[in-house]
Amino acid sequence: MRKSIPALLTLIILAVVISACSGNNNGNTAGNNSEASPSNTAAADQAKDGGNLILGVQADPVILNPIYAGDRVSLTIDQALYAPLFQVNNGKKTFYLADSLEPSADNLTYTLKLKSGLTWHDGQPLTADDVVFTFDSILDEKQNSFFRENLIIGGKPIQAVKVDDTTVEFKLPQVNPAFEATLVQLTPIPKHIFEGEANIEKSTKNNTPVGSGAFKFKEYKTGEYVTLERFDNYFAGKPHLDSITYRVAKDANAANLALQNGEINVKYLDPQDVSTIESTGNFDIQAYSEGRLAYLLFNEDSDTGALKKKEVRQAISYALNREELIQTVYGSSDYADPAKSFVTPDGLFHHNDVTSYDNDVDKAKELLASAGESNLKLRFIVSSGNKAQEAAALYIQQKLKAVGITVELQSMDASAYGQKFTDLKSKDYELSYAGYIMGYDPDAYRILYTTGANSNYARYSNPEVDKLFDQGAGEADATKRGEAYQQLQKIIADDAVIYPVGYTKTIVAIDKRYGGLEEAVLKPVVIFEDPSKLYMK
Repeated sequence: MRKSIPALLTLIILAVVISACSGNNNGNTAGNNSEASPSNTAAADQAKDGGNLILGVQADPVILNPIYAGDRVSLTIDQALYAPLFQVNNGKKTFYLADSLEPSADNLTYTLKLKSGLTWHDGQPLTADDVVFTFDSILDEKQNSFFRENLIIGGKPIQAVKVDDTTVEFKLPQVNPAFEATLVQLTPIPKHIFEGEANIEKSTKNNTPVGSGAFKFKEYKTGEYVTLERFDNYFAGKPHLDSITYRVAKDANAANLALQNGEINVKYLDPQDVSTIESTGNFDIQAYSEGRLAYLLFNEDSDTGALKKKEVRQAISYALNREELIQTVYGSSDYADPAKSFVTPDGLFHHNDVTSYDNDVDKAKELLASAGESNLKLRFIVSSGNKAQEAAALYIQQKLKAVGITVELQSMDASAYGQKFTDLKSKDYELSYAGYIMGYDPDAYRILYTTGANSNYARYSNPEVDKLFDQGAGEADATKRGEAYQQLQKIIADDAVIYPVGYTKTIVAIDKRYGGLEEAVLKPVVIFEDPSKLYMK
């Protein structure tokens, strides 16, 4: 999930992509353990067909195209609309469109076998041509996909070559331990729909998407809902539900009321709302780790240039108290562990032994003075109705006031916030509170922290960091690779690129009238890995 969790991701990026409750470690990362294909279990076999599911989302989707989607809402809808090649849980691959993925002895070629007889929602065959077209489109600089950087190794692109209608070979310019973790995020788009489009991202064809997933596009009303209907020819078997509707509910309080009234069946919860929803007795409350980092972002490229100085970013960090912030925003340490590294605990080579900026008001004032800053004024953008952001912003405003920094809060709706946050040309703010989910392999983080990267929302640049990311991506020796990423964690913490707050848990309320949750697999960002398995009891 790369761009899970970026903006969310919150892209949240972005993507990328991780652990869940009930013992499921649902990382969007590749593993080398046993492999399986999605299948109906005994419980699912007894499920009733029919019925609808209404899932509450906080904003409109940004784009219903998986090679561009980076926000949580778009990724969630795309999970039902487009089938992935494969997914990974507990280090085990679950194959969807693909049947197998095998590396060569020298790890420079990966052979992907697709299932036979796959089709798009419009009945056209889904073949190796679509996979190659998707790869080539991502690599085409004119198409502006944020995944492109992950397909460039040592300055050279990975090549996708069709062998036959169901076989694709991926040829790497050099060994890249992160390749499978990248591939798990790349979902094919239909060549017959997008071939010849000068700008796929801006194409009107994204307004009525043709996918390959368990549910196909039916209707979208901006600001109200997106409805998908059952795809009877889904390769893994006809889904149980007739439809899934993603209802846009920007106001958290109104959305919670709709949840209690049965107008919404599935919804994320803020920690403050758990007891109220739980007391109804109508919902399963699932709290699980997403491999997510919540953090305070410093925009180094604002029009004031206030945060360009490392000392100012460090001063802000020293003015805050991580434990207090967690209690304020999440209500309990049960929902967030203190974070210091930009890499989440589920990731390879994570370590929290870095500069932590433990609350020190005097040190903050000293750093501001040494930077020649006094009466500093900062603008903090906030997504209205997002209780975590609102609570964090008020707390940070109060703490920075104590060191002589004035913070102006700028509230906007979720869609406007997402657009401003992800626009690298936005210069009219200095601070924001966000989160990302980047997955198991730390190479994914390069899109956030390397110079000029298309998800570098901090606008950070450090040649040493760029070099270490390149070194880590191409290093086959695990020990040497780990040393590169440990050094990266130290440098990025020392530079105070962000202020890491907590490794948070996601809380989801699911109406007890629905079954198949275990088979559908709770998944970070997208909630359900395979919604075809959901049914009404």
